[in-house]
Amino acid sequence: MTEAPTYRQTRFVRPPGATEILLVRHGESRPASTDNPFPLVDGQGDPELAEVGRDQAIRLGQRLADHPIDAVYVTTLRRTVETAQPLCDKKGLQPGIVGDLREVHLGEWEAGVYRIMAHQGNPLVATLHEEQEWGVVPGAETNAQLNQRVARGLQGIIAQHPDQVVMVVVHGGVIGSILHQATGSQPFAFSGADNGSISHLVAHEGRLSLRKFNDTSHLSHFIGADISLPT
Repeated sequence: MTEAPTYRQTRFVRPPGATEILLVRHGESRPASTDNPFPLVDGQGDPELAEVGRDQAIRLGQRLADHPIDAVYVTTLRRTVETAQPLCDKKGLQPGIVGDLREVHLGEWEAGVYRIMAHQGNPLVATLHEEQEWGVVPGAETNAQLNQRVARGLQGIIAQHPDQVVMVVVHGGVIGSILHQATGSQPFAFSGADNGSISHLVAHEGRLSLRKFNDTSHLSHFIGADISLPT
């Protein structure tokens, strides 16, 4: 008697022509204070990494040192550049810069003001999260404006890297936008990615699939150490 064929569960295999994206949130930036506001670049706060953020960047580089990565991208803001640097040094890669993937523009709450307002419990912060709309902040980008430019920036990367793996170091609000668009979730469902975390996406035939969110296994001793804020 001939035995019936059996069928095993299979592991994920990247489809031909697809792009794998390792979406990294930058390491923790220096604390905000009223007497030492963040410098501005094109109207947006541009703090350097804090000491803990530099350690997170080193650990990220160690985690991905043996991972096949064909290209690295950062934004116009220095905290993403500093986060990518240890891995780029290990692999001899020069990061590309994608301005469209910079953080949410927070209008009157730039230069660290948003972070201060959040810690101080400003009621407008609660409204922002209740309505899940960045445009609640005076002078800030709206969700629609953010989503449009972020999609444009990411699609530009995807178009250049079929059948490759790219690491893209961005910001909390940008991760939230990308994963909202990929999954059809509520706008802020994925806005709480930890500093130094890795999320894994696959782009294929115009669609984004989320395979992993907020992987921090290389940063285990940092988890729960502080409040995670979008910027």
